[in-house]
Amino acid sequence: MYSELFDGQVRVHHIMSNTAGGLLTIEQMAKIIHRTQKLVECGVFHAHSVWLFTRSDLKTIVVPQSTFGILNAIANSEDWPKVSPRVPLVFFWVWLNLLPFAIDNQRQPAAILEDRYNKPWRTMPSERMTQRQAKSLMLFLYPVALVMSLWLGGTRQCLALMVLGYGYNGLNLADWSWVSRNAINACGFCCFASGALEVAIGSPLSFSGGQSIVQWLAMIGGIVFSTVQTQDMADQVGDSMRGRKSMPLALGDGLARWAIAIPMVGWSTICSWFWGVTAVVHVAIVCLGLSIACRTLAWRNVEADKRTFQLWNLWMACLYALPFLSASEL
Repeated sequence: MYSELFDGQVRVHHIMSNTAGGLLTIEQMAKIIHRTQKLVECGVFHAHSVWLFTRSDLKTIVVPQSTFGILNAIANSEDWPKVSPRVPLVFFWVWLNLLPFAIDNQRQPAAILEDRYNKPWRTMPSERMTQRQAKSLMLFLYPVALVMSLWLGGTRQCLALMVLGYGYNGLNLADWSWVSRNAINACGFCCFASGALEVAIGSPLSFSGGQSIVQWLAMIGGIVFSTVQTQDMADQVGDSMRGRKSMPLALGDGLARWAIAIPMVGWSTICSWFWGVTAVVHVAIVCLGLSIACRTLAWRNVEADKRTFQLWNLWMACLYALPFLSASEL
């Protein structure tokens, strides 16, 4: 993976060593500039390849879960200005813990086959990296994520995400049944959300039973388990190619849509009531959930389903903001 980068470094060093103590000729300067340019291009290429592993998860994981951590930290902190300097760390923690999981998921042969149809721009189907290189990078990044979590916070969640990642990718539990797929997704969302909150407040969370954060995370898990199949509606062709038993393939497209629409309306009402938000916020959340539910039932094609999934992520972000809105009495 890094052979071109290393070769360029060696050649630049060789030229500089041969000219130590003397002036560089124009030809030598041109060689150094050329090699440096190649090094930069190679570095940018590989950095972009790494970035592509998480590109499609920015709207699903990185931004929403970071938002959860930041807003809930502000809502539960008496000294909320201390949260502000930790905002970049929250985004970094979520992205870093997502990256090795995404690499492990996308390097699988079945995933590459699916992505050739659904997401051909990704790193593996576009052949920017080999499966062996991807595995080496994944094995390097998991310890890095653990070390950073020991420093920033979210260590328990980091370890839990490793276990969930093994179940999802190593044991293929996400392909066996839509129940196991949704359950792992629900647990993963809770780990990312609670880990982001720990990083935002700068201290470990207490998960004693009577605390509202425990109840809130349990509700988040229930929301994800019952509605996350929204992401599978647009991927039915690719999922069918790899033999994945997602909800729309296992239960049928029509039933899966109703299984999304009904919980969305219900959770919009329950979450607004749980946090005791104002009537205006309550109505706005319910209307948003109802409109997305109606859209799920009415517009049934791949492009429409992709847009509906984006709106589902917006709805989740609005739910994440409820504790903040409640504390602010907005």
